[in-house]
Amino acid sequence: MTYNIAILGASGYTGAELVRLIATHPHLRIAALSADRKAGQQMADVFAHLRHLDLPALVKMEDIDFSGIDLVFAALPHRLSQALVRDLPQAVKVVDLGADFRLRDPADYEKWYGAPHVAPELQKTAVYGLTEFYRDEIKSARLVAGTGCNAATVQFALRPLIAGGLIDLDDIICDLKNGISGAGRSLKENMLFTERSTDVLGYSQGGKHRHLGEFDQEFSALAGRKVEIQFTPHLVPISRGILASCYLRGDAQAIHAALSVAYADEPFIHVLPFGQCPGTGHVMGSNFCHIGVTSDRISGRALVVATLDNLCKGSSGQAVQNANLMLGLNETDGLMLVPVFP
Repeated sequence: MTYNIAILGASGYTGAELVRLIATHPHLRIAALSADRKAGQQMADVFAHLRHLDLPALVKMEDIDFSGIDLVFAALPHRLSQALVRDLPQAVKVVDLGADFRLRDPADYEKWYGAPHVAPELQKTAVYGLTEFYRDEIKSARLVAGTGCNAATVQFALRPLIAGGLIDLDDIICDLKNGISGAGRSLKENMLFTERSTDVLGYSQGGKHRHLGEFDQEFSALAGRKVEIQFTPHLVPISRGILASCYLRGDAQAIHAALSVAYADEPFIHVLPFGQCPGTGHVMGSNFCHIGVTSDRISGRALVVATLDNLCKGSSGQAVQNANLMLGLNETDGLMLVPVFP
C-alpha cells in the first residue's frame, strides 16, 4: 500500500528533512510540495542535496488538490496551520510540526504564543505527538500535534521519573544546548555565521521560552499537581542537535534503572550504561535519542543527559513516526537510519 503525502512548508529545514526521510520510505509517496515564497521552483533549486530525487514542483498551498492526499505534514510557521487544518477535507490526516495544536487549553496557547487560537474546536481534538507516550491515541487520530524539539528532549529524560515519583518535583533544573537549525531557515542578522560561529548564547531566559507551556501541561498531568521546572536553552555553534542536562534530586541508580525499564522495548530510545553520558554527534541525522545517567558528588543528586537531532527525532522524524502509526504502518518504516559520524 502506498499513501500520497503533501508537505506544506517544504522550503524550510523540517520540510527538507521530511523529504529526505520519505525518499526511502517503503509506503509513502510525495505527491505535493508547497512553499509560497518559492512557488514555481524545483526542490533542487532550493536544496541541492535533494537534486537526485524525482519530486513535484513547489506550489502555493491553495493550488494543491487535497482530494488525492492521504496525509499532510504541515511544516509551517506558528499560526498558519490553524485555519488551514480547519478547512482541509475531513478524510485527510494531518501531522502538524508547528506549535498550533500542542497546548490543549486555548488560554495556555494565547499566553505562550500571544494571540487567540482561531480553531479551538480542533485544538481540543489534537493528540500530542510524543510518540512513545501517546502511541495508542495517535493510531486513531486525525490530527497529531508534533512536540517542540526542546520539549521532546527533556520529556524523554524526565517523564518516567515524574510518573514513578523518583525525583523532587520542586527541584528540577534543565540546561539545554541547541544547534542553530533550531532557529529556523529565515534570514536573521543574529544568526549570521560571523555572529554565531564562535559564540554560545542563552535565549528566552527567565521562564520565557514557549516550550515551558508544554512542560507545564505534560509534567503537571503526569504528577497530578502543578509542576514547574527551571529551563534555560542556549544556541551553540553546531548545525544540528540538542543536548539537555537535567539536574535532579533523587537516587541516581534508581533513576537509571527506571529509565532502562521504561525504554527497554523502544526502538528509538537508548539508555546508556550507568555513568556514561551521550553527545549530539552520537545521534546526528537519525531518529534516535540517547539518555545517560550519572551520580553527582553531592549525595542524593543525579544528572540525566538526553540528546537527539532536533530536525529528525525532535521534529520531522517524530512526524514520520506518528504518520506511520496513523496510517497503520510499521512505526519504524523509513526511520532506521544510522547516525552520521563524524
